[in-house]
Amino acid sequence: MNAIEFCAGAGGQALGLEQAGFGHAALVEIDADCAATLRLNRPLWDVRCADMNDFDGRPFKGADLFAGGLPCPPFSIAGKQLGERDERNLFPAAIRLIDEIRPRAIMIENVRGFLSAVFEDYRNGLKSQLEKLGYRVDWRLLNASDFGVPQLRPRVVIVAIRKNLADGFDWPTAHPHNPPTVGETLRDLMAANGWRGTKNWVAGADEIAPTIVGGSKKHGGPDLGPTRARRAWATLGVEGKSLADAAPERDFVGVPRLTVRMVARIQGFPDAWQFHGRKTAAYRQVGNAFPPPVARVVADNIRTALGQRIMVPVRSVA
Repeated sequence: MNAIEFCAGAGGQALGLEQAGFGHAALVEIDADCAATLRLNRPLWDVRCADMNDFDGRPFKGADLFAGGLPCPPFSIAGKQLGERDERNLFPAAIRLIDEIRPRAIMIENVRGFLSAVFEDYRNGLKSQLEKLGYRVDWRLLNASDFGVPQLRPRVVIVAIRKNLADGFDWPTAHPHNPPTVGETLRDLMAANGWRGTKNWVAGADEIAPTIVGGSKKHGGPDLGPTRARRAWATLGVEGKSLADAAPERDFVGVPRLTVRMVARIQGFPDAWQFHGRKTAAYRQVGNAFPPPVARVVADNIRTALGQRIMVPVRSVA
């Protein structure tokens, strides 16, 4: 089965789709660093560095899945929550492209603010538009920590499936066990340069991580977020004011910082996944990503729904 993905970012959702067995007809991403990251890791993927608003979806008509991580600021509680009045809102472009492509299924990720009461009319309007195009629509707030990601990261996932296939879709079930702690997750990376304090640090970093904040090009640098987030990291023995270029040295004394690679592992990226650009750009890509393990479990269930056999009644012959 193949997917076309918009606002693909650094590949978090794309990786999850790949792990669920989807090929990629194309990946559309406006940010040059993100597009370079996708090409760096998957040279054979058809990556288009383009604006979704200007993209023509008709050549991809009939793709199995339309996927996207549409911009979060229009609905983020941390922002002004302008919704449809925000120029960064790409839901209208998504509806146009869905109409052009007519995929069998749709999977869109956004922030939990999308479910705010202030956007109820907007949500219902989107649902109505998709239903008119022939889809059954549902959304759910999923927490990454329920699916093995060592991070508190609630995200809304919108799934729409052709009505004749929709009965085959179920939301994924949360794992029966807790994810590893930050200490357990990063033990080997923290000890990479022989840091003597690793064992004690692991014992203190005994909870999952707070939500990783990537920030935007206008706001946010190589740090772990605003003051509240940094306080949460401090309780885990992590200095959140900046990122490190490497793990602590053997005789390091103090509170360690995280590297981009460490943050990427907490986000659910495999260690082999590389990020193009300097530290700030790389961290922003990681922080804004959809955790691959969460994308995978949803895509697994979508693929099951799309792959079901449609039983057609056979008329008896007199």
